[in-house]
Amino acid sequence: MGYIFLFLIGFGLAVSGGVTLIAYMNFLPAGLTWMDYFMFVKDRMETYLLPIGLLIMSLIIYRFPNRF
Repeated sequence: MGYIFLFLIGFGLAVSGGVTLIAYMNFLPAGLTWMDYFMFVKDRMETYLLPIGLLIMSLIIYRFPNRF
């Protein structure tokens, strides 16, 4: 049961980080270039939730595959 809970935490972090990245794409029509977008995103802490969540999910799936 704990593995499913950790997987869901990772999923929630990945979703919130992905939604944040998509939401910040609204700056592109306002005149930012892709390079400006990536420079802005790398300074924002909440965008790092996507890779952290993906890492947690992959560790749970590949480390304990028979637990699900």
